[in-house]
Amino acid sequence: MFAVRFFPLVLGLAACVPGQVPPGAHTGAQTGAQDFMTLCAPCHGTSGKGDGEMAPGLAHPPADLTRISARHGGVFPKAYVMSKIWGYEKGGAPGALMPKFAPLMEGPTVLVDTGDGIQTPTPLRLVEIATYVESIQGK
Repeated sequence: MFAVRFFPLVLGLAACVPGQVPPGAHTGAQTGAQDFMTLCAPCHGTSGKGDGEMAPGLAHPPADLTRISARHGGVFPKAYVMSKIWGYEKGGAPGALMPKFAPLMEGPTVLVDTGDGIQTPTPLRLVEIATYVESIQGK
């Protein structure tokens, strides 16, 4: 729980660098779907259901990413999801197995309100992956 509350502050400090992208602008970087297929699908599967080609060899089964909203009372917890992808979320064995993708998220930032009313500079690629994961909820 601490990580979710702490995430916007840490992310804000980490991302306060030149290169911010205006809201709605596209930089030509990989889309969230492309990054998902490259970074997430090997474990979570192309559908996000936890059935990726590497899943059978893992000590803990990958989460079904299509049910995140269902596990959170029907609300997609964007800050939590971004913290898991980024690598800040700590909390148990499954979280420890997630690779830290923060170095891959360097680049332009966008302002994002994750529900606390604060516009936080956030890496564009991180927002795009989280937005893609949000789009596969319930599928």
